[in-house]
Amino acid sequence: MTLLAGISSLSLARWQFGVTTVFHFLFVPLTIGLAFLVAILQTAAYKKKDAEYDRMARFFGKLFLVNFAIGVVTGIVQEFQFGMDWSRYSTFVGNIFGAPLAIEALLAFFMESTFIGLWIFGRGRISPRLHLASIWLVSIGTMLSAAFILAANSWMQHPVGYRIDKATGQAVMTNFWAVMTNPTFISAYLHVITAAVLTGATFLLGIAAWHLRKGSTVAGFGRVARIGIVVVLLSTVATMFMGDNQARLMTTQQPMKMAAAEALYNTTDGASFSLLTIGDLSGNPVFQIRVPHALSLMATNSWNGKVEGINQINAQESAKYGKGSYAPVLWISYWSFRLMIGFGFLLLALGVIGIWLMRRNKLEQSKRYLWFATWMIGAPFLANSFGWIFTEMGRQPWVVNGLMKTTAGVSPIGTGYIGTSLIGFTALYTVLAIVEISLMFTLARRGPGALPDAPATSDDADRPAALVY
Repeated sequence: MTLLAGISSLSLARWQFGVTTVFHFLFVPLTIGLAFLVAILQTAAYKKKDAEYDRMARFFGKLFLVNFAIGVVTGIVQEFQFGMDWSRYSTFVGNIFGAPLAIEALLAFFMESTFIGLWIFGRGRISPRLHLASIWLVSIGTMLSAAFILAANSWMQHPVGYRIDKATGQAVMTNFWAVMTNPTFISAYLHVITAAVLTGATFLLGIAAWHLRKGSTVAGFGRVARIGIVVVLLSTVATMFMGDNQARLMTTQQPMKMAAAEALYNTTDGASFSLLTIGDLSGNPVFQIRVPHALSLMATNSWNGKVEGINQINAQESAKYGKGSYAPVLWISYWSFRLMIGFGFLLLALGVIGIWLMRRNKLEQSKRYLWFATWMIGAPFLANSFGWIFTEMGRQPWVVNGLMKTTAGVSPIGTGYIGTSLIGFTALYTVLAIVEISLMFTLARRGPGALPDAPATSDDADRPAALVY
């Protein structure tokens, strides 16, 4: 393939995994967040016997199902890539990486799938209480699924509970509990879950705001907007708190990643944080806006805390692992870190302004805020993507931190095979993106009026009407 001439198999494999992973991760937080929020709406409908809450639960539930279906399709592709493009990596970590992935598929995914079916087809056929329980079990299933996936990924960031088999050269698990209680996993999991709830809440708020701005008479949209605003504010604060905790853990476990986030070349006490840099990141910028001591506070929780520099860390790692460069691509680490934080502060503003308007009973009348909330639907998706890019790219040149370099993990196959699959997957994902956006936009724009009425049910002894003769 002439188009791929001069491009290495490693570069193509990294591009392919990057494209598929970032695309798949667009759906994961929304699935987790929407499942949780739909469960809350349905709980309110059940407790209050309120038709509007039920209407909103069914409306956003349909959007959740579309997102879940597309997310499953994109996730399956990722599993194949481990054997296709990263066979050496899979051979090395399979004894450890395979366990949480298998549990995720056998426990969490089947749990989600089973109770989604019960929730979809059980309305009017099973008791309202059991129907409510089914959506909560779906929500729990999505969170469990994220837990096992993140446990595997966190092991790549901070390997624990393993030994290297001298005969095979493979990593072998010695303590499953250590893998599942890895401090990197716990911190990352809480950060991802709070960000997922934030994504779902922003999605709810944005759609409700669009309908309110268009003058919708559906009372439920006002309620959903208020719920969305409160959850956006709380989950943004929680996400920031967990991110701050993750930064200090990262400084201890992956100091090069923190140094790269600031393009800090030399160890500094009381290190400042640059909000913006114009020019290169080599230490001679044209213009910068800096916040004194902010990086030290972020990295060490100390005003004058010491933050190690790229040069010093690289010298340490060269002495330990052999001469070479152990720094990631700086401009990617630097800007993805800032864009993640920047969108986080925009979401914080969305929540704070929304609460202010709610307290003054001016929410529905503020066309500017409703317009802002509608456009902010994309903000958490961008923040999630940039955060994931920073997490994975900031670990380079390691695919498993301190154990295996990315160059050693790629499959020994030609560029033609990887290039063909890269083009094929990109084309497939483009089609899926068009389908997803079209379906979500159409359903969101129609509103709950397009939903059919639910089958009649009976609360007699909490039994379904279909079983009452």
